[in-house]
Amino acid sequence: MALHDDRPVLTGLLALVGVGLAVGLVLGGGALAVTRVLGVDGSSATTTATDAGSLYLPRPSETGGPSGPLLTLGADPGQSASQEPTQEPTKKKAEKQISLSAGQTQVAPMGQIDLTGVYPGGEGSVLQVQKFVSGGWQDFPVTAVVSNETFATYVQTSAQGVNRFRVVDNDSETASNEVKVTVG
Repeated sequence: MALHDDRPVLTGLLALVGVGLAVGLVLGGGALAVTRVLGVDGSSATTTATDAGSLYLPRPSETGGPSGPLLTLGADPGQSASQEPTQEPTKKKAEKQISLSAGQTQVAPMGQIDLTGVYPGGEGSVLQVQKFVSGGWQDFPVTAVVSNETFATYVQTSAQGVNRFRVVDNDSETASNEVKVTVG
């Protein structure tokens, strides 16, 4: 009888150890070869800051006083308050005007109607959406806030037919143009 027939578990363990050693040696040798090809070695772990690059800081030195004109943000000190400025504005401030547009011309009942617009000079204003009902404008329960001179909101209505909307700045009593949307 041979040795491997009496103890199959021992023979299997010896075979596993042998295969593990062979695979480890192959993988270790491959890793060593790759590190040499890439130039990675143990000495690179001790690099200093001067090996990686340098930072040059010049020595501080005194600077002279201002050589040019100084910038002043106030009025000319030699000018009295009673004197009028030399330049008068040539343009009068344009009246604020609200421009409104609708994103849709037709929607289903309770469909979303996107209202967007521009309100130059109306930064921060709260605009009230209004709907034309029975010969007059009535507040609709929607508002829009002006930001960067633009605004956007949406409305929904189940009233079928042509619906007319506008926005109003109640503080300045400025109204936009009207937009018409068909619901149905």
